[in-house]
Amino acid sequence: MANTKSAAKRSRQTLKRSLRNRSVVTRLRTMQKQVRSSEMPNLDGIRAVISAIDKAAKRGIIHRNAANRRKARLNKALAAASTK
Repeated sequence: MANTKSAAKRSRQTLKRSLRNRSVVTRLRTMQKQVRSSEMPNLDGIRAVISAIDKAAKRGIIHRNAANRRKARLNKALAAASTK
């Protein structure tokens, strides 16, 4: 339990932010799974996922290097699917 008003407010803000951040990360994970599971991943789907990853990195929800790693894996999967 918070001892001061400001600590109580920070606690409330942290709860709100963590809920929002968790929903963004879950949405990213779902989008990535959908793109990877499709037989032939389309370019529009991958662009949407990359855009969402960039937005999450810009807001600090995921780390910049984690965003780059996720995008690299998506591009690698796209290249592998296009050669088949």
